[in-house]
Amino acid sequence: MSEKEINELVENQFICRIAFKGEDYPYLVPFRYIKMNDTLYFHFTDYGKKMKLLSSDERACIQIETYEQDLSEYKFISYRGKLKKVENEDERRRAIKKFRETGRRDLSTNFLAAHGFDPDKGWDQFSPDKDLVIVKLVDVAERVGLKSP
Repeated sequence: MSEKEINELVENQFICRIAFKGEDYPYLVPFRYIKMNDTLYFHFTDYGKKMKLLSSDERACIQIETYEQDLSEYKFISYRGKLKKVENEDERRRAIKKFRETGRRDLSTNFLAAHGFDPDKGWDQFSPDKDLVIVKLVDVAERVGLKSP
């Protein structure tokens, strides 16, 4: 895929899959992402298997895709890099704000349950004032974009 095609795919999607290095097998889970300044950001709940795996190995593989139901056309991008918790408070706040704004604009409030929130309370609970874990993809070792012929 060309650089333009890769950027368009990343901009037009909002769900990816992240493969963590598991104990015996890889651990693969879907995540919502945002892109800021050419960097992918993710919101992680602060519990669960992913946090345990991430604490022992930051390496991950992220895949973003789109395809026709009959697979006559497809595009996907795979990133291999490291996931690091965002420590800079300004960067964290900007990411949370973008998660909230894009969620409010593009997603049902039902999706808030995937973030560990009550869907009935709306997107305002996705707030920088809460102790939210924001992670970003860094040290990208490889990025591959492939599409149907």
